[in-house]
Amino acid sequence: MTLFNDPRTRRRRLGVAAAAAGLLSALLTAGPAMATPDPGDGPAASKEVSKSARAEVREAIESGAIPGQDEVVHSDNIEHLTNIPKDALPGTNSDLAFQGRYAFAGNYDGFRIFDIKNPKKPRTVAQVLCPGSQNDISVSGDLLFLSTDSSRSDSSCNSTTQPATEKSSWEGMKVFDISDKRNPKYVAAVETACGSHTHTLVPERRNVYVYVSSYSPSAAYPDCRPPHDGISVIKVPRNAPERAAVVDFPVLFPGEGPDGGGNPGGPTNPGVSKTTGCHDITVLPSEDLAAGACMGDGILFSIKDPERPKVIDRVQDNVNFAFWHSATFNQKANKVVFTDELGGGGAATCNAEIGPDRGADGIYDIVGRGDHRELVFRSYFKIPRHQADTENCVAHNGSLIPVKGRDIMVQAWYQGGVSVWDFTDSERPKEIAFFERGPLTTDGVTTGGSWSAYYYNGYIYSNDIAKGFDVLKLSDRRTDPAKRVHLSELNTQTQPDYFD
Repeated sequence: MTLFNDPRTRRRRLGVAAAAAGLLSALLTAGPAMATPDPGDGPAASKEVSKSARAEVREAIESGAIPGQDEVVHSDNIEHLTNIPKDALPGTNSDLAFQGRYAFAGNYDGFRIFDIKNPKKPRTVAQVLCPGSQNDISVSGDLLFLSTDSSRSDSSCNSTTQPATEKSSWEGMKVFDISDKRNPKYVAAVETACGSHTHTLVPERRNVYVYVSSYSPSAAYPDCRPPHDGISVIKVPRNAPERAAVVDFPVLFPGEGPDGGGNPGGPTNPGVSKTTGCHDITVLPSEDLAAGACMGDGILFSIKDPERPKVIDRVQDNVNFAFWHSATFNQKANKVVFTDELGGGGAATCNAEIGPDRGADGIYDIVGRGDHRELVFRSYFKIPRHQADTENCVAHNGSLIPVKGRDIMVQAWYQGGVSVWDFTDSERPKEIAFFERGPLTTDGVTTGGSWSAYYYNGYIYSNDIAKGFDVLKLSDRRTDPAKRVHLSELNTQTQPDYFD
């Protein structure tokens, strides 16, 4: 593990010629290597578009129909306070977590810790080099958790890429001690079947349970063979995190055959991902509920026993949903917003050709009681602004904005930017604020934009894949009451009871 814990230290290290050459070389070549083809979050490779598409993009910019290349635009009720570009970690920026005055930003090359006491001027506290996509990140107390979903030579932060067909390859969860924010320490590693694309914490007093989501098994992978129809549950003792271990693998999609009982995908359901695990899970501990976005299925389950989650209901949308990606509850726990990551996050899907219902959010009401609750579809929501055909854009990670009596969330849409929208009326959602940049390029589809956009203690924080860390201030009578809600910790996949 390489730690860049303040600019002076980094300059001093880079000033030593021999060490600098080796370190910089390792840093620049430590890119992510996907163990499996990933229909979820696509690689950052540029894709060519036709000459006519390039001409249309340029014409749209010249006419003012879309922002100019890299131009920042936003609604009147949003202010762009600052942007902090990437520094020592050049990889893809990913998820965010928060604790007190700190923001923790995942990156395919490691993670970065910001001091956000002054949101207008965030300061970098530490940068940790520890390659392994996606480096999905969360925190609880003195512990930080990092997902590795790329096949590595070992569990260390000095590992290199290695084929998943080799038995010795490693993927899974890493645990760090962050009691000293300037000097995080790597304390534990737990290998999990098919790695850890994302993870979700179920924190308790003595232990932290970690639900590990992963997918895309293959008979050629010794540690990731089908059927892979469940999640790994890790138990981490707070006082002895080095004893972290998998305690169960609950099957969420029981069924006959080699692939379990999830959505079969194509050709039975053309254009829909076959369910071979979950992409992301959001838990609502105050209600003992969880919602799973599981490739071809959306599920609702009880977590009364955190080691043995129990499926309550399961839904599919084989018309408009291609890949169930993530989930967000409303505060009353009578709604779930599921996102569809059409095109794997690397395609231009926010245009007239795709339309308003694909690559969108699906709003579901939760009806009934107890284990008889059901998910009932109400409507779709998609940002009302068309993006260029060179902009990857699709529904991605977001969080609630805590306003009593209303259901409002902020959400990332890659190069579609950041959207604030109201779904109080499940059948008539509407956008109330936005922030975005113009296309990264007019020549091809290059993956960029906001991966995660979350509301935390009065501000919106966005981790832009290519541009870095953005801070936004939202000023609107509909959302201003949320400024009175202050949290000591936020992992959006572990939704708090904001008003308890």
